Amino acid sequence: MSERIFSGIQPTGNIHVGNYLGAVKNWVQLQEKYDCLFCIVDYHSVTVAYDPEGLEERVLDATATNIAAGLDPEKSIIFAQSLVPEHTELAWLLTCLTSVGALERMTQFKEKAARQESIFAGLMNYPILMAADILLYKAGLVPVGEDQLQHLELSRDLARRFNSTFREYFPEPKPLLTSGARVMGLNDPSSKMSKSLEGSYIGLADEEDLIKQKIRRAVTDPGPQGGKMGPGVANLFTLLEGFADPDVVNYFKRQYAQQSLMYSELKESLAAAMNTKIAPIREKRRELLAKPEKVKDILYAGAEQARQIAQRTMSEVRQLMGFRI
Repeated sequence: MSERIFSGIQPTGNIHVGNYLGAVKNWVQLQEKYDCLFCIVDYHSVTVAYDPEGLEERVLDATATNIAAGLDPEKSIIFAQSLVPEHTELAWLLTCLTSVGALERMTQFKEKAARQESIFAGLMNYPILMAADILLYKAGLVPVGEDQLQHLELSRDLARRFNSTFREYFPEPKPLLTSGARVMGLNDPSSKMSKSLEGSYIGLADEEDLIKQKIRRAVTDPGPQGGKMGPGVANLFTLLEGFADPDVVNYFKRQYAQQSLMYSELKESLAAAMNTKIAPIREKRRELLAKPEKVKDILYAGAEQARQIAQRTMSEVRQLMGFRI
């Protein structure tokens, strides 16, 4: 049996090309080689203020978009976190093994807490639930970007603490650093592409004309800065490498090196390449969302498969921790 991979996907809506090139495209390749679980982590999405009326729609959207982009329910287990209650049960048990200091040191917690007037415990305990997500399935590998390494290290720490306190049981999950591109905002290439900032992102659901419009408005720069390509143009080349054929990329790199690059031509070719790749994703997403019950069936079937693994884990964890009644 191949090594198991777990990855979580937040249902925050507007999955964009940065998510696709940075993660989803990589997941599609991983499912060909590994035993993969891809979880729509809806419990994670409620650690900050949210609209409960739109939560179901966002879960279905995230599921449909990722399937349209290449995740295959026949090759991977795709499910919603809230359909498998063992996630929160294990999270509570791991909470009892976690120091407050370890949570307060989390960089993402400090950054998010600094932007909020009221800080809820869920935001602080987020990494424990993430650890439970991973350990519940005894995942050996977790595809992450560098910004998630600290959270994964807590998962490894909790596995070690559980093993030393009770018995050797959980494997220590290892990071599988994604080779995906780091895509920056179209309107601010100094920051990562963000779905919360209008003008920053291109969504996988965006229509052809809107994609062209966003690319036309993307920030460029006056030319090489200190001998290096400026961030705006570098970001356009990152997108070009993600969506265009290599000969197209090489053509524009030669143009840039010869200082004869026309940004209008680059943007036109980039928009065309993106529309070619995004159009079938957009259409399949639309077809899936037109039949929401079918998308729910995929989540229910995946949850049933996931629970078979999760229930075995929790039965053994309860025994090891003394819950034997």
